[in-house]
Amino acid sequence: MAKVFIYPINSLILADLVERFGHKPLTMMNQIREKVTSLSLDSPPLNITPEDPKLGLKYAAIEVPAGVRGRMALIGPLIEQTEAAIIVENPPTDFGCVGCNRTNELTKYLVRSKGVPVLEVEYPKSDDEARDFVNKIVAFLESLPKEKPEEDEKAKETESADKEDKE
Repeated sequence: MAKVFIYPINSLILADLVERFGHKPLTMMNQIREKVTSLSLDSPPLNITPEDPKLGLKYAAIEVPAGVRGRMALIGPLIEQTEAAIIVENPPTDFGCVGCNRTNELTKYLVRSKGVPVLEVEYPKSDDEARDFVNKIVAFLESLPKEKPEEDEKAKETESADKEDKE
C-alpha cells in the first residue's frame, strides 16, 4: 500500500478514490483529527502546540506569512511521508481548497521536487473529461505497488522462518 499525497489536500473525492484502490491517502483531515484528539492540546479552540510554529519554519522562512507556516506545519510532514502524489490543477473551491495560494504553490513545489511518481491532471469541465479524469487516476493508482519491497522481504523472511519452525 502506497502513501499517496493528494492535492487539493482536503479533497474527500480524491481521498475516497485512493482508499478504494488499496492505498493510504495523506490528507489534511487526518492531520487535524490527530491534532484535535491528542492530549498535547490544552484548549481545542487554540489547537496549536508550542512545537507547531517551529515545525512550520522547517518548510517556510520566517518572512513568510504566519498562515503559510501554520498550514505547512500540517502539510509538510505529509509531504515527507509521500510515496506518490496526485495533483489536480485548477480545481473549484468546493473540490477542496486550502485557501491560500502561497501555500498551494509551495505544497506543489515540494511534492514535485520530492522525486516520487506524480500524476498531474486538469480538473474536468465536462462528463467526458470527468471519465478520463477518473480513468487516469485509476490507472495511476493501479500502477503503484500494493506493498513496499521492504514489507515483501519481511513477509518472505517470516514465511521461511515459519516453515523452518514447522519442520
